[in-house]
Parts: sequence; C-alpha cells; structure tokens
Amino acid sequence: MKIEDILKTSSMPIASPTYPRGPYRFVNREYFVVTYVSDPEAIHEALPEPLEPDGSNTVFYEFMRMPDGAGFGDYTQTGIVIPAKFAGEPVNFIAQMYLDCEPPIAGGREIWGFPQKFAHPRLEVAHDTLTGRLEYAGQPVAIATMVYKHENLMKEGLGGAAPPDEIVKKLLRRQVNLKLIPHVDGSPAIAQLVSYALTDVQVRGAWAGPARLHLIPHVNAPLADLPVVRVVGSSYFIADVTLPYGNVLHDYLAEARRDRKAA
Repeated sequence: MKIEDILKTSSMPIASPTYPRGPYRFVNREYFVVTYVSDPEAIHEALPEPLEPDGSNTVFYEFMRMPDGAGFGDYTQTGIVIPAKFAGEPVNFIAQMYLDCEPPIAGGREIWGFPQKFAHPRLEVAHDTLTGRLEYAGQPVAIATMVYKHENLMKEGLGGAAPPDEIVKKLLRRQVNLKLIPHVDGSPAIAQLVSYALTDVQVRGAWAGPARLHLIPHVNAPLADLPVVRVVGSSYFIADVTLPYGNVLHDYLAEARRDRKAA
C-alpha cells in the first residue's frame, strides 16, 4: 500500500472505510424541535468560551429522523442545542447528541467534532401524536410529544407553498461544535471550536403545535442538567439539506501557545 493510497482514503479502517468523502446530502430529513426556557446558570456552564449566552435563556431539544443520508445511511439522532453568540454573531452550539448508527457517529466526531454517543433514539407518529423518545443503557432519558401536524406553517403564494422564514433561518444558521481529539500520547491534538452551515436547503413541509418535554437525569446522558422550566414553542418540519465541510472558529491550542509565549 503506497502513501498516495493511504492519503486518499476517506476514513478508517482502510480496508472498508466507515464513511465516504463529503459533502453529504440528506433527503426527507425530519426535525422535531421543542424550544424551552432553562436555567441561565446551567446554560452558561454548558457553553465553552469564547461562546456567550444569547440572553434568551432558551434551549432547543431536537429529534431528527434521517431516512436517507448519503454515505451515512438510515438513522435517528437527538440532542440539545443552545442558542449562543460568537463575537456578536448568533450561532447554535451543539451541546449533546445521541445516535443509533456507527458511520455518522464516527464521521461526525472525526470531521466536525459533533458530541455524539451511541444510544437508542426514536421519532415516530403514534395515532394523533408525534413522539420522540431517547433511551440510554436501557433507561429512558428524554420523552417529547407534539400534536401531529396541528398547524400548517407553509405559506401559500404565487409560486406555491413556501416555508416560514424562521424555519429557513434556523436551518441556515451557523452551527458550532467543540472538537476534541487526543494525540496517541494522550495529550490534546485538536481542541477547537468548529463551525459549519447547511446548504441547498429545501423545506418540504412545516408544522407547529402544542408540545411537552420530559428530561430524566442520567449520568452518561446528562440532558437533564439543562432542566426544562417551561416549553415555549415546538415545530415539526421535513427538509432536504446538504452537510458540507466546515471551518475552525477558535483554536484553543494556538491560544495556549500564544499565552505561553506572551508570559
């Protein structure tokens, strides 16, 4: 095996790469998002500097169903997203994620630094109720419910139905992850804030409705550390999106080197 063969391989193991090169297209991606008010101190503690709270004291709890993810397959994910600011710019910080499929977990952690762990999330319709449920190590951790397709948010116009601006803005907003990867000696090799933004967004449907969210304390899935004070909104939408590669917003190792040099 020659060096050019090694360097052009998309991922490990080289005999059967876990995921291909991107970008990655998702078709009919379902989103169930519950917006809730949480504890401002808990929000502050969950944000790595230099990110700052956006002042709304809100958190997004999200379930996503991916039936057709190019290179990654068919899977479901769930987790917590915190609205924040980076140098004054509104961003979404991905605080915790739980998936049920190996390729997107490996690719998500290695490329973008998604904080992903293996668990058992589900998003499905039960009679008149959209239901999201997460189990970790055999225990329920998160349960969310919403009246199914209660209020259609698509706006009728000359060109047909169009999605509401807030849905499109949410999908296009810059997302930020804390990427941590060690050297083989255990010291930090990568410690960065990494960002990306979805592209080629096509919203196929969008709905709102009453919702409830229950988070259950779990030591290895600490979603309840950002407690639910009050649910303030919820939405369910279906979209086609492309996940591209991202860029580095902040490099903690470079900052530490500058600080040592200045000292």
